[in-house]
Amino acid sequence: MGFLDKKPEKVIKDALKVLGKKQLSLIVHGSSFPDFETEDTAYGTYNSNGAKSLIDYLTGTFTSIQLGPNGKLKSCDSSPYTSTIFSGNPLFISLKDLTTEEWDNILSEETFNAIVNENPNKNVNKTAFTYAYKKHDEALNEAYENFLKSEKLKKRRKQFDIYKHDNAKWLDKDALYQALSVEHENDYWPLWKSETDKNLFDPKTIEERMTYANRIDEIEKKYEREIDFYKFCQFVLNYQSEETKAYAGKKKIKMIADRQVAFSDRDIWAYKQYFLDGWCLGCPPDYFSADGQAWGFPVMNPEMMFNEDGSLGKGGKLMKELFKKMFRENQGGVRIDHIVGLIDPWVYKSGRKPKIEEGAGRLYSSPEHEFLSKFAVITEDNLNLEVPADKEQRVKNLTKKQVKMYARLIEKIVIAAAKEEGLNKNAIVCEDLGTLTNPVAAVLKQYGLLGMRLTQFVVPETEEHPYRCKNIPEKCWAMVGTHDNQPIRMWADSLINTHEGYLHAKALVEDLYEDADNKDDIIVKLTQDSELLAKTKLVEIFASKAQNIQIFFTDYFKMKEVYNVPGTSGDANWSLRLPNNFKSLESIDLPEILKLAIEARGKEFADKHSKLIGQLNNI
Repeated sequence: MGFLDKKPEKVIKDALKVLGKKQLSLIVHGSSFPDFETEDTAYGTYNSNGAKSLIDYLTGTFTSIQLGPNGKLKSCDSSPYTSTIFSGNPLFISLKDLTTEEWDNILSEETFNAIVNENPNKNVNKTAFTYAYKKHDEALNEAYENFLKSEKLKKRRKQFDIYKHDNAKWLDKDALYQALSVEHENDYWPLWKSETDKNLFDPKTIEERMTYANRIDEIEKKYEREIDFYKFCQFVLNYQSEETKAYAGKKKIKMIADRQVAFSDRDIWAYKQYFLDGWCLGCPPDYFSADGQAWGFPVMNPEMMFNEDGSLGKGGKLMKELFKKMFRENQGGVRIDHIVGLIDPWVYKSGRKPKIEEGAGRLYSSPEHEFLSKFAVITEDNLNLEVPADKEQRVKNLTKKQVKMYARLIEKIVIAAAKEEGLNKNAIVCEDLGTLTNPVAAVLKQYGLLGMRLTQFVVPETEEHPYRCKNIPEKCWAMVGTHDNQPIRMWADSLINTHEGYLHAKALVEDLYEDADNKDDIIVKLTQDSELLAKTKLVEIFASKAQNIQIFFTDYFKMKEVYNVPGTSGDANWSLRLPNNFKSLESIDLPEILKLAIEARGKEFADKHSKLIGQLNNI
């Protein structure tokens, strides 16, 4: 190895800078964080000592960690994308922390060690969701009882009281739902037998309002302990999360939150009045689904989002409070899942398929629709009637005023919330993969918002495809995959010695090695060597103009296991974690990838940075 006159981290930072990269983010959902072997309670958390070890590992190279949705899960569903919007996931509480002097040992070592030792996935890099859900709840109940009795934690109990007061607007409802789940022995409200309990926050008459208020008082008195325990878990999680993010901040690593498009059962119950009755959010039919995707998620009622004068309605204020909370707690920003759902959502009637023939349409782009027309931003003059209503190019010739109307939720809620929490629109990560209608594209362009380019989704034979390296713009996040995709090495394995693999290899060579004399030889190597193909896909995102890069943890640590298989559920899905001994894994050779990315910019660019290339070679 030759002489290196700078620390490796400084050389990597210099390389990222000359390539125009402002942010490098590792995607790790909360449950996928590693832990120490003697502290592994069967579920990952960014608050664990193992998580701090990962933060230390990333320091000096990465600027942020992209988390998954942080909400509380149902006992029967481990998907973070159906979790609550306000409440956090108690499984992200570090139980180990509660056995320390700082918390006056409110959780016994005996209880903690039993959970660790009986972990059914001990020394396996998978969560055990059902086991963890039950055992964490038992442990937190023990901790709660001791918390109330501890003489040393008087000051923290005062902090708990302040927390309950400051967050009462959402916390009281979520805690009440927990009490009713005990009352009905089920945490899915549509199965509750009492119609009153199903509609406590959606009264239609003055009489109902009085009846419901009395019922709330009755439940709050009957389940005072359960309600306070729920709030205790949220307080502890918030306390620990603030400490973790402060620790990461000192290492110059920020957390990015993830706002899922869905609402949990708990949220639907609490804010039922804000949803459009009888309508759901989904996706129209496409190549992958002949009938479309019937997600069943509720749709915010446009009439509740804004008042006639353009000011925020009750639903709009709720959403702004949510985004303010997310930006306040995550100074790296917020990723918005399915940004189409905030700008130009596809909606369908409950109980039907999300097809045009069954009444489905775009909420704000259907001036010809019998019901949806009243929400239309456009007129029929803006429709290309030769294009079906479920296609991206249906809407045409938008004015700036119309684009501004499509952008109301983004501008008055999301961007405004970011600004009020000291951030700007660059703190908004827009998941705009897949369907991208003309109104959505126009909003992203007019407001300069950062979308995504996922190069694994490229159609390589299409010269103008937006996910090809040469077409990726500066203002975006580029990545080879996310939580919904195969790890890049698995993807590469599937393409070896195939015609599709040849097309990908050819496109890569055309975009990255335009000046090479041996292009055909490189194409052949890429079609035959999956390791080389996977590495070159990573070179591609760093060689692109994109200023922001994200890498999913399976891609960074060269894993060949899938985190999420869309459309599946159960303990086996959403369960993949970084192993507790993650440092022993072979990670990507980032210095080499950066060197190749610099060289891919052309001979003149490479010659200009020849010294840096030499330093990268010597790491």
